[in-house]
Amino acid sequence: MGSVSPNTKNFEQDIAAIAQIEAVPTILKVVCRVTGMGFAAVARVTEDRWIACDVRDEIEFGLKPGGELKVETTICNEIRGNGQAVVIDHVAEDAQFCGHPTPAMYGFQSYISVPIRRGNGEFFGTLCAIDPRPAKVRTPAIIGMFELFADLIGRHLDSEDKLAQSEADLVVERQLAELREQFIAVLGHDLRNPLASIDAGVHLLRRTPLNDKAIATVDLIQKSVQRMARLIDNVLDLARGQLGGGLIVKRSKIAIQPVLEQVVEEMRITTPDRAIHAELAVDEPVSCDAPRIAQLLSNLLANAISHGAPDKPVTVRAYIDGGRFELTVGNSGDPIPPETAERLFQPFFRSSTRPDHQGLGLGLFIAQEIAGAHEGTLTVQSDEGETRFTFRMPA
Repeated sequence: MGSVSPNTKNFEQDIAAIAQIEAVPTILKVVCRVTGMGFAAVARVTEDRWIACDVRDEIEFGLKPGGELKVETTICNEIRGNGQAVVIDHVAEDAQFCGHPTPAMYGFQSYISVPIRRGNGEFFGTLCAIDPRPAKVRTPAIIGMFELFADLIGRHLDSEDKLAQSEADLVVERQLAELREQFIAVLGHDLRNPLASIDAGVHLLRRTPLNDKAIATVDLIQKSVQRMARLIDNVLDLARGQLGGGLIVKRSKIAIQPVLEQVVEEMRITTPDRAIHAELAVDEPVSCDAPRIAQLLSNLLANAISHGAPDKPVTVRAYIDGGRFELTVGNSGDPIPPETAERLFQPFFRSSTRPDHQGLGLGLFIAQEIAGAHEGTLTVQSDEGETRFTFRMPA
């Protein structure tokens, strides 16, 4: 009796979703067997459409999956509006529906329909059954069965949605993973190569006779190359830490004190106008990635020199206490405000707006990533006397 609309494309997804639920054919079969009714269906019901998603037709009613009825001619439309189930044993004897046009139009005497809702309460459609003969369906057992089946269908729809979303997220994640690998490859190779060529050219120029102005220019170029190399290293570490699988550390037992002394000495050479006091007392090997620990100390020193009082020394202390390696870097100067301290380790955060403070704001972020990769911690304490960063890890 129903007609199939050619314009069912908007409902193809709903029909497919119901078809994915293996239990639906069994549910419709049980509905017909228990009630004695000859037609049962799962219907998608909206404000302007009624579409059969799946049916069991033992009375040649004429609807198949995808078949459509005019929604305004169905009782399901009323259920969509008020959210209440409708149960009729015998239309001719039912005070409310004996004069209703729908039973006469579709030729049924018994009818039951309950709403199908998704987990968030959204109305999807109905689980319904009809028959041209009267049937005793207004019983707690049958109504409870329909409500249970409708709830089961709604839960399955939610599960299918979540599965589809998970599959879509997986596709996106794979695409992002490819982009991450490409991005890291560009940083690690394509940007380093031209920089290496510039650095090689600078070394070649240094072996040729140059006047004072040319020497100053070569020195400036070499410092820019070194700064660019550090920026690339920092961005590459950011990519590995946030976009890739995390910073790579290769731990081994090593005498770490000479490594720390070298970092301090290099910083003294590059910042001859700043005093750095070092108290290093690490007299036993430490299990760590030495280049990464050197990078951590270098970043902390650069931060202390950049933000500390220029007339006060920066202090570095390192020792082993109770099986833990501890490294601190402190500087005098204005204390860090609490709201700033909460953001210090975020990437690209710069606590100072002074124009001579260069960099991307990645130093402390990378230092914390290195600490975490060593199963350690990096913390900050700041007051009027000193701002002190402390790195602790198992020795």
